[in-house]
Amino acid sequence: MRFKPFVGLAFSVLLIFIANPVLPQAAPAAKVAKAPMAVGAGVSAYHPDLGHGPLWGGTLWIDYVLPHMPWYLDGIGLEVEARDLSLFRTASQSPNLREDTVEGGMIYSLRYSHRYRPFVKALWGYGNTDYQGHNGIRYHDSRTINMVGGGLEVLASHNIWVRADYEYQFWPDFFKATKPPGKLTPQGITVGAVYRFNLFKSK
Repeated sequence: MRFKPFVGLAFSVLLIFIANPVLPQAAPAAKVAKAPMAVGAGVSAYHPDLGHGPLWGGTLWIDYVLPHMPWYLDGIGLEVEARDLSLFRTASQSPNLREDTVEGGMIYSLRYSHRYRPFVKALWGYGNTDYQGHNGIRYHDSRTINMVGGGLEVLASHNIWVRADYEYQFWPDFFKATKPPGKLTPQGITVGAVYRFNLFKSK
């Protein structure tokens, strides 16, 4: 994928955050078991805002909940996600339509109960799209993007959670021929599963 360097950089940042709490320390280990890191994947169906109908693909998530936060920030963390949408194009969509994104930012999970985790998030990142114009010419466009979203996780078994995720994206200054330039606003849902690692366990 064209944004592999961005995925590598984001993953490296997350590894730094993960390694920091588990460095040798004189203080006792955490007294309460927590699951600060999660990885997952899902199937996505999005309205790409180019043509009509859904565009399908897949999404990868990496989440990291910040430890040792005050009670009013308990549940806040970082998320990195990557998505590729290029499957099951409809007749009204261009034959080469594709939208790829990689984003990172903040996620906040409300620990409503031990089985349910509603969450909201705000991410910033990079998007690529390929499409064919009405003139038959094929285009490729890339730009920085941002999004807001939210969803729900439901405990399936032990460390596995089923996730339903909704996002609304903003691709600014996309239609440059219009005055002012119009924006692209893809939106859609992803349904999948995440695995939460118990890195901090009570002795």
